[in-house]
Amino acid sequence: MRICVLGAGGLGSLVGARLAEAGVDVTLIGRPAHVEAIRRNGLRVEGIRGFGTVRLGAVSTPAEVTGPFDYLLLTVKTTDTAKALAEAAALRAHVALSLQNSVTKDARLAEWVGTDRVIGASTTESATLVEPGHVHHTGTAPVSFYFGELDGVLSARVERLAAAFRGAGFGAVATEFIRAVEWEKLLQAALIAAFSITAVGFLPDRTITEALQARPGAEYYVQLTGELLDVYSALGYTPRDYFAPYAQFRQFATEDFDAAVQRAMALGRGMAERGVRGRPSMHDDLLRHRHTEVEESLGEFVSAAARLGVAAPVLTAAYRIVRCYELMVTGEVPVDVHC
Repeated sequence: MRICVLGAGGLGSLVGARLAEAGVDVTLIGRPAHVEAIRRNGLRVEGIRGFGTVRLGAVSTPAEVTGPFDYLLLTVKTTDTAKALAEAAALRAHVALSLQNSVTKDARLAEWVGTDRVIGASTTESATLVEPGHVHHTGTAPVSFYFGELDGVLSARVERLAAAFRGAGFGAVATEFIRAVEWEKLLQAALIAAFSITAVGFLPDRTITEALQARPGAEYYVQLTGELLDVYSALGYTPRDYFAPYAQFRQFATEDFDAAVQRAMALGRGMAERGVRGRPSMHDDLLRHRHTEVEESLGEFVSAAARLGVAAPVLTAAYRIVRCYELMVTGEVPVDVHC
């Protein structure tokens, strides 16, 4: 099997490295400094599953890619999608899938390559690019990848892809319900990003693992969860906890407030016991004074709430705080103007 990863940042590099270790022929397309470091010293991976150095193919432009691939894996930031696809026109002949946090990503890929060449995909794996050639693996789950055809029919190409990821040590499943998985993953991503940024803020040595163990933090987490679930339900979906144990939405949807708060605090303790202390990528983007994917995650739920008439004051406030931070750290708001 041959896989090309377009957008080898933290997640794309992690996935490529693990697949390459398992014998898959992988080519990463990344930034020049990252590619040069990989070519020179290999890709250093550390974190949840230990550490090691992996040798694999890496190029800095799609034009350098040679030969046919079975799958093209898109892992760029959603804000960079149009530019990345425009530059990758030569790779259009391949079956494509996206691991981005978005519910519009499949449609964008379909416009680019054709609906019949698109596979739906979702993951809860997370990784941070520490520096060129060095990736830190920050998050995983027992089942961390789902793949499925957009029409809900199980196919050989989806089963083959899931098997390759399982061979690389990931929990991977072929599913008939990929659209529901993608929406629930967006719910999870929006929740974690909103909570991390607004509860932890710019405290350099703290993460959601600690914030969840403080009762006020857990109470806030439960309020955010409840409003996101209200929107999710109004869209016609029922929580399935596809990415358990991080996703415990079925219980949150049925418990009273105090029980849900206790569950949130237990979730934090469990994360601490497993050594999970990473930040979501949106939080890292703000800390690095970069633009975020807030519109594609929180923004989707805020817009849906307004469209469907669902009350979401806490969620809307969190969205506004994240946008305010983004405008300030990226310099879009002059230093003498306040949000």
